[in-house]
Amino acid sequence: MIRHVVMFTWKPEATEEQKAAIPVELAKLPGLIPEIRSYEFGPGLNPGNKDFALVADFDDDESFVTYRDHPAHQAFIAAFVTPIVADLARAQYEVSP
Repeated sequence: MIRHVVMFTWKPEATEEQKAAIPVELAKLPGLIPEIRSYEFGPGLNPGNKDFALVADFDDDESFVTYRDHPAHQAFIAAFVTPIVADLARAQYEVSP
């Protein structure tokens, strides 16, 4: 199984409305991309850490790539993430099912 982790820091000018749209729009993706096995996300809790995090699991590398390149995922990034992200960190690693 492949675990995908993304952590975001928002731009200072990101509005509360823009930030609130992220989890609403993310929640739509599992219904559009069946390769997603597990999908968890939420705002960071401690000042000085990242502002938002996402953890997603996939059966295999092929499933992750399908998600990564899926038009719905790419549209989400372009419309909601790119306009407000100042910094992000990503990692994928294998985990036991």
